[in-house]
Amino acid sequence: MPRRLFRLFSALLFALALVATACGNDDDGPAAQVIEESAPEATSTQAAPSPTEAAAPEPAPTEAPPAPAPTQTALAPTEAAAPEPAPTEAPPDRPQRIVSLSPTATEILFAIGAGEQVVAVDEFSYYPPEAPVTDLSGWNPNVEAVLSYEPDLVVIANDANDLMAGLDAVGVEVLLSLAPADFEGGYASIAELGVAVGRIDEAAVLVADLRAEIDAALADAPDVPIRVYHELDNTYFSVSSNSFIGAVYAAMGAINIADEADADGYGYPQLTEEYIVEADPELIVITDLVGYTPEDVAARPGWGDVTAARNGNIVVVNSDIASRWGPRLPQFIAAVAEALQTVTASAS
Repeated sequence: MPRRLFRLFSALLFALALVATACGNDDDGPAAQVIEESAPEATSTQAAPSPTEAAAPEPAPTEAPPAPAPTQTALAPTEAAAPEPAPTEAPPDRPQRIVSLSPTATEILFAIGAGEQVVAVDEFSYYPPEAPVTDLSGWNPNVEAVLSYEPDLVVIANDANDLMAGLDAVGVEVLLSLAPADFEGGYASIAELGVAVGRIDEAAVLVADLRAEIDAALADAPDVPIRVYHELDNTYFSVSSNSFIGAVYAAMGAINIADEADADGYGYPQLTEEYIVEADPELIVITDLVGYTPEDVAARPGWGDVTAARNGNIVVVNSDIASRWGPRLPQFIAAVAEALQTVTASAS
């Protein structure tokens, strides 16, 4: 082919490639939309590059490929250009050695497919079973002990012992993942973790699945205002609607007796026996770690006239499932919905 014709043909191919790139589909898809709704700030800096940024420079005539067959005159954008990765693709610097000092974060990390990146978890992160449990403490962490695992990312639930400052001083990235106060905060924390570990699409899928499962579990709850007392321990610490556990009861239309005692909005007020008895809960929820039974609660002095104790509506729930925002939360919601149905049936 004459060199002049060869150059014209190459220029035509490149022009077609630019048009194809500029006209490409700009829809990020449902997964990206879920992440955008959950954590808009976390994804706002990852906008897709413009076609002019993504296209490769025009090659010199001597570097042009042989003329394609007639059926290949329209090249796909991915064949014609070298765009930067889309926001939903894993970043090349995805952390490879993650240490999690948060049982909630550990469950989420494995649920979004980042388990292979986790090299160590704290002593209470025993779910899922394959999590690499160590004697690391999330409540009383030691910087040197954490650094012995050579992490490139550490996920924590609280900044005890100036852990963040210690890790930052040696250039280790830290993500502080606090307990959410409600459902949307929980979804956002999952999205944030997904961004931090390069599992954006997987986090979006988990958020979508959790929304569907939680909505289904909430739909099974009776539409009747029932007085509920959730007991965390035998010193009568409870949960108000300002916590994500309390948000479950609020979403079911229950009346949380701890709400009036949570004047500062902390979410975990300490009640008194007199307060609880006077509030007369119709349902009492305890966990399997408190060390006592529903019968022990009903036998407390003065509790015999409490409606929940009188009708046998004191239920036990799994402590981990009831206290951690994450993939197993729908199980807690389902258990509470079933208990509320029992209360409704016994009152009718």
